[in-house]
Order: sequence, then structure tokens, then C-alpha cells
Amino acid sequence: MSTVAQSTAAASGSLRASLKRGVFWNYGGLYFFYFAIWQIFFTFHGLWLKDNGMGEGNIGLINTVMAITALCLQPLYGYLQDRLGLKKHLFSFVVLCGAMVGPFFAFVMPPLMDWNMVGAAVVGGMFMALVLLAGVSVVEAYNERASRANGFEYGHARLFGSIAGGTINLVGGWLWANVNPDSIWWAATFCALVLGTLLYTARVPQQEAQAAAKGESSSTKVSKDTVKRLFRDRSFVGFVVLMFGTAALYDVFDQQFSIYFTDHAAAADPTRLFTNVVAIQIFAEAAVMLVAPWFVNKIGAKRGLQLFAAILIVRVLGSAMITNTEALIAWRLLAAIEMPLMLISVMKYITRMFDVKISATAYMLGFGVAKSIGVAAFSLPFGAAYEAIGFQNAYFIMAGVILTVTVIASLLMRSDKGREDAAFVEERPEEEPELVTA
Repeated sequence: MSTVAQSTAAASGSLRASLKRGVFWNYGGLYFFYFAIWQIFFTFHGLWLKDNGMGEGNIGLINTVMAITALCLQPLYGYLQDRLGLKKHLFSFVVLCGAMVGPFFAFVMPPLMDWNMVGAAVVGGMFMALVLLAGVSVVEAYNERASRANGFEYGHARLFGSIAGGTINLVGGWLWANVNPDSIWWAATFCALVLGTLLYTARVPQQEAQAAAKGESSSTKVSKDTVKRLFRDRSFVGFVVLMFGTAALYDVFDQQFSIYFTDHAAAADPTRLFTNVVAIQIFAEAAVMLVAPWFVNKIGAKRGLQLFAAILIVRVLGSAMITNTEALIAWRLLAAIEMPLMLISVMKYITRMFDVKISATAYMLGFGVAKSIGVAAFSLPFGAAYEAIGFQNAYFIMAGVILTVTVIASLLMRSDKGREDAAFVEERPEEEPELVTA
């Protein structure tokens, strides 16, 4: 790598340098308003659905359907995003679906639930997959590529998503208690409208915009042989196994933890306490995100993923064994370390170990699809287990699954220590690239 490229790479890791650039704040805003929508759903959907008469099993079914829908879409999304490069068409579709969250929960879900709870779970899961479990892969892959193109650290922009999560939990908790529970869905629609505005104004380097306008991409074309080579790589296979059993169960564990928390917490308003704890956890997550890129660079992305899995096991086992209010708060707050470790380690492992020109495909298949398969495989059984044998016994089983897949994956994955983060291009000009809207 040239001296210029090295200096650019070094600059990309500097938060202080990034904060001085308008493009960094624009992409940070994309993360903020997208993950505000994400957090609204995953914090409140279990409570909202239960209050409207849906049982834990059918709530689990919603998450299973979401995962299956995302599983079907993500290979196509990865292929399209690698072909699109930094063109915004796919991201715009996700934003449009997000804008429909308010109308969907106001006018579609209530009559569906009156008609048939299983049918409502299926339809709700399919729709929300477009916004969340499938949509998030588009958002993350696009923004990770944009961060390399614009010369700033992905993890620093991603911390805006954590700030959004904490903020929206406070706002959503207030709306839930002082307005009405349905208002949270209209808040999601508002966030999507702002997100669309920021996406329209988001800028990319001149040379990439010109290539996109000609229908060209700096990425290689994704063929069947490309995918086959990826799956013959033992590190990729191990990565898939790890995401299947850890990233997926992170989501499955959190799906109905709000119910478990409010059932055991000794508080006058356990729902409000839970939203406040989640807000604190996510603000702490944002603080951890500041140092996570440096920490993962220090220990390696593989070790970062193993540490994420270890903390997840502690959270799950701890929740099963110690259920007083203080302990439950502590288990939830541990997630502030988990999420940054996982996100940064995932992106760095992909761009260090596999062909960066197909990073969107590697991300969609290795993380998105593997996680979706895991969520689809585990959500319904664990939802049923919560009803049949209780949350605590189900958590013991969950911890055993996480431990098993982590051991298997660790034996397959090669270490990334000593490998440098990939740059968007090998050579960059000395001056700041001209930026245009796209």
C-alpha cells in the first residue's frame, strides 16, 4: 500500500478527524434514524403484542417468519448491493418500507389479530423483515462500503446507531406511558421520513458516482463460482457457524427478555424500568463503540467474536440463575459490551479474511443469512419452550447451544491477527475527494 493510502487508512481510524467532516455526520444520521426504527420494534413489540392478546408462542412465530423472509431475500440483496456499489436504490426501498410501519400497526395488524393470531404473526413477520432483518443487511453493507469510500472508520459512524437506541428507548417509554402504546409505531414512521431525507443528501466520492452512473461498479461480479469459493473457505464456514449460533441467539434471547424482566423485576412500573435500563445500556454501548475498533485491532476480529460469545453465555446463564432486580439489570447492561464487539469484529473479519470486492455478498451470506437461519430455527422452539418449561430452563438449553457452536466455529476459523483492514481503493489522491450527491 502506498504512503498516501497508509495515511488515509490511519486518518480513517481517527474519530477527531471524522468529526470535522460533514459527510461523517450525514452517514451517522443514517445510522441514527434507521436504528431508531429498529429499537422501537425490538424493545416494544413483545409488550405491545402481548397487551393485544398474542401469546409468547405466536410472538416467537413473528420472529421466525421475519428470519425466514430475510433468509430468502438476503442472498439476492447481497448480489444486488455488490452490483449497485454505492447507488441507493435498495436502501431507498428499505426506507419506504420503514415509512409504512405506523400505518401497518394502526390499520393492518389489529384486524388481522382479531381474525387469526397465527395469520397476523405470519403477515407481521413478513412485513417487518423488509424493514429489519433483511433491511439491516442492506443498511450495514452500504454504510460499511461508504465508510471505506469516504475514508472514516465504520465503527465510529455506527456508534450513532447505539445513541439512537438509547434515545428512542427514553422517548418510546415516555410515549408508551403518557400518550398511548400505538404512538410508538408512528414514531417509527417519522424516523423513516427523516432517514429518507438524509439518504437523498448522502454523498459519495466523485469517481464512484461516475462509475455508478455508467452502470459500472468497482466491485467484481458475483458469480456462482465466487460463492462456491467462499463456501470452500474453512474460515468462512466457521464464521457462518458462529453467526448461526451466537448472533442469532443474541436476538432470540432479547426477543422476549422484556417479558421475563417485567415478570421478575420488583418495581412499581417494571415496563418503564426496563425501557430506562435499555436506554442506559445503549448509551453505554455507544461509549464502548468509540474504543471497540482500537480494541478489536489489538486482539483480532476472531478473538473479538469469541469474547462476544463468552459474554452472551454469561448473560443467558446469569439470567437463568439469578433473577433479582439488580441482577437482571446487570445482565441487560452487559449487552453494552457485546454488541460493539460483535459488529466491529464481524466487519473487520469479513474485510480482512475474504475478497473485499464482494464484501456485501460475504456479509449477507456469512452474517445475514446465517443469522436469519439461526433466528428461524430457534425463535419458535424457544418461544414454545418458554411456555412449556419456563424461561429459566430454556435459558440453560440456550447457553449450551451457544457454547457448542462457539467451540466448533473456533476450530474452523483462521486467525486474522497481522492482517490489515482493507481500503476502498489502493491509491487515493492527496486532496480530499470531490463529493457529489447520488
